[in-house]
Amino acid sequence: MTEVPSARGAEVGRRIGVGLMYGLWKPRVLGAWRVPASGPVIYAVNHSHNIDGPMVMGVAPRPTHFLIKKEAFIGPLGRFLTGIGQLKVDRHSTDRTAVAQALGVLEEGGVLGIFPEGTRGVGDFASLRAGLAYFALRSGAPIVPVAVLGSTDRPGRLIKALPPLRARVDVVFGDPFDAGDGSGRRTRKALDEATERIQKQLTAHLENARRLTTR
Repeated sequence: MTEVPSARGAEVGRRIGVGLMYGLWKPRVLGAWRVPASGPVIYAVNHSHNIDGPMVMGVAPRPTHFLIKKEAFIGPLGRFLTGIGQLKVDRHSTDRTAVAQALGVLEEGGVLGIFPEGTRGVGDFASLRAGLAYFALRSGAPIVPVAVLGSTDRPGRLIKALPPLRARVDVVFGDPFDAGDGSGRRTRKALDEATERIQKQLTAHLENARRLTTR
């Protein structure tokens, strides 16, 4: 039986994230009230910078278990990520352990964080992998689109790989939506249709977030 990541650990991670994100930068959070207060939820987060995940962990209203590439789980950092309830995933194969853990998080009413583009890039939701649709259809959990804007505006002076200290980063939560069409189908066709449906919703949310934040 696959062990589900610790909900308590994710809460500890959230508290650490609050301290770090608000201590180092100036997050502006919009729409957090849209996140359902209880029950399973999937955050679909655009990904253009390494701080996007930690930023969402720190500003989201509920503790989050993110699917994170296994390459990050090295040495002390790997033990830390596991301790705060994050999930290690092999992006280059069907990682059955990660899939079971992610579904376990949702079955227990937790929040699963996913970068649906699969890897860091422009962060515009232009190319989605099928993983997000699979988890949404399989669990029935609503998807909350999350746009992180401003993390790549300019490099920091001290550490080029991070945004400048005290820079403003906007995090915009959208309205929850269901990926399925209500039929309950989980066929390949249903998965493809759900992925297309999700992409339209996420793209529309990102455009709206850019209008709201003027970024």
